[in-house]
Amino acid sequence: MSNDLMRFSVAMPEDLLIRFDRLVARRGLAKNRSEVVRDLVRDALVEDDCAMPGVEVMGTLTIVFDHHASDLQEKLHAIQHDCFDSIVSAMHVHVDEHTCLEVIVLRGETGFVQDLANLILGTKGVQNGKLVLTTTSRECDKGTGHLSHYGEK
Repeated sequence: MSNDLMRFSVAMPEDLLIRFDRLVARRGLAKNRSEVVRDLVRDALVEDDCAMPGVEVMGTLTIVFDHHASDLQEKLHAIQHDCFDSIVSAMHVHVDEHTCLEVIVLRGETGFVQDLANLILGTKGVQNGKLVLTTTSRECDKGTGHLSHYGEK
């Protein structure tokens, strides 16, 4: 696979293009339409990879909870200790006198990581949260020894 840039055209309604150009402008001076399209394609490919069963992923689970909720912290610690081989790290932040934010870095097979996140998110006392997944695998081109993930070598 070559790293040569390939050109293609995209047709879209004017109002969508205007909104897209605003997005490009928000991304900064170093970005142009092509760069932002490449970013969006990479994001879509990672999301698609993470949706496949059996894929190894890493994720961040961010949760917000009231640390005064009855035995919630003990439940969260028990879950994390039971799954210690999938929990890479956790960061605990005291937001105010009652509210805590926790960011938990997870690693494992897609389904397991999603199930673990759902278990934590579903624990009584967790107010809200979100799981964000990404892939970490890099595949080699057959016979070349070059990394091919998103055109990198």
